[in-house]
Parts: sequence; structure tokens; C-alpha cells
Amino acid sequence: MTFTDTHTHLYSEEFENDRNEMIQRALEQGVTRLFVPAIDSSYTQSMLELEKKFPENVFLMMGLHPCYVKPETYKQELMHVEKLLEEGKFYAVGEIGVDMYWDKSTLAIQQEAFKKQIQLAKKHNLAINIHCRDAFDEVFEVLESEKSDELFGIFHCFTGDFNQAERAINLGMKLGIGGVSTFKNGKIDQFLKEIDLKNIVLETDSPYLAPVPFRGKRNESSYTKLIAERLANIYELPIEEIANVTTNNSKEVFGI
Repeated sequence: MTFTDTHTHLYSEEFENDRNEMIQRALEQGVTRLFVPAIDSSYTQSMLELEKKFPENVFLMMGLHPCYVKPETYKQELMHVEKLLEEGKFYAVGEIGVDMYWDKSTLAIQQEAFKKQIQLAKKHNLAINIHCRDAFDEVFEVLESEKSDELFGIFHCFTGDFNQAERAINLGMKLGIGGVSTFKNGKIDQFLKEIDLKNIVLETDSPYLAPVPFRGKRNESSYTKLIAERLANIYELPIEEIANVTTNNSKEVFGI
């Protein structure tokens, strides 16, 4: 069984003391494909070093996270993203999107940065990886404006309702399902079986959003298997099938 964690912040400071061991635990659990989203330029070097150290397992995205879209720096950060995409091999533009939880005052430039990065993804024939927090309407507004056959990717950490799930899928997105699917109040498990498994990929968002029984603690990529077990229960399928289908879905998105 091969599992794919389509969203893991391996460079996070929370892994500073045991990063290699944490990655080794993932590999031992069969989580052999680790896709790493960008946040801003300050993490680029550590991402590249991880890829160099684990070339068979670590695959990078490049992008500017909406929480790091700041009036004084975002244009420079977008130039960094554009330059790296021209120079290097990345498998998606992400994580990008809109976050209305932390700072509503930057909505206009968040949407501007989101739109610009979608256009960069189209230019390079890459997937996008969407961050959306308290911002479904604002995210869909941009996606609808950029709707085309060249628009595809993953709606990371999807926590919307069934109608929003269908809308995202119709816009070319797979749904990134993680630890929230194991929460009693997560709600997404109530309709997930109505979503065809071909539209689902697994993710941890480690070190955040650890699944039960580790909820509230540090998350890590080895826990991808726990999310797969939850989906096996929801879909009433063998975990081997969950692993195979979701990994094939990730290959469709990332091209590898």
C-alpha cells in the first residue's frame, strides 16, 4: 500500500528536533509521497534542502499563502513565486487562496494574489492548492472568474458542505480530506460517501489538525494512514482501495 500526503509542512519549526525521524515514521507506514506547500519566501531554502535530502519522497509546491499577503511585501513575494516557477521543478502552485479568519482588511490583495497565482499555474500547466478559511464565497468568486479547462487542483482541508463540495469539483478541484474527517463535530463525514472517491485525496496539513486519537497534538505525515482508515469506514471499502484510488488521484493532479 502506498499512501500520499498531499499537504504536509515538513519544514515547520515544530519538527525541528525530530524531522528525519518523523519522515521515517511516515515512510514506515507506507506514506511515501509527501507534497509540501509553500507559505512565503522565508521557507524556500529549507524546502529545497528537504527535496534534496529525500528526492524519492518529497515533492514541492510554490506559492504565497493568503495569511502572508501583506500590503508592504506581497508584490515582492509574488515576484519570488514567479521566478521560482520559471527556474525550478514544482508540482503545484500553493498554498494559495483567501483567509478571512485572521485578517479581513487584506481581502482585496488576497484575491489579487490568488488570481495572479492561478494565472501562473495555468501558464506552467500546474495544479493549484487552495487554502480557504471562512472564505468560501470569496474563493469561489476568484475561481469562477478563472474557470477554464486549464484550472485544476486540490481544495486543501475541505470543510464545506455538500453543495460547496460539488461546486469545487465542478471547477476542477479534488477535495483534500484530512484529520477533520475523524472529528465528532467535523460534519464532513456526514455526506462524504455521496462524493465519488475519484474526487478525493488524502492530506494531513501536519503539524496542524491531527486526527483522532491525536487531536490537539502535533500532527505528522504518518497519520495519513489513520485518515485512510476513516475513509475506508465511511466508504465501506478496504483500506488498500482507499490507498490506491487516492494515490492515483494525486498522480492525476500533480502529474507524478
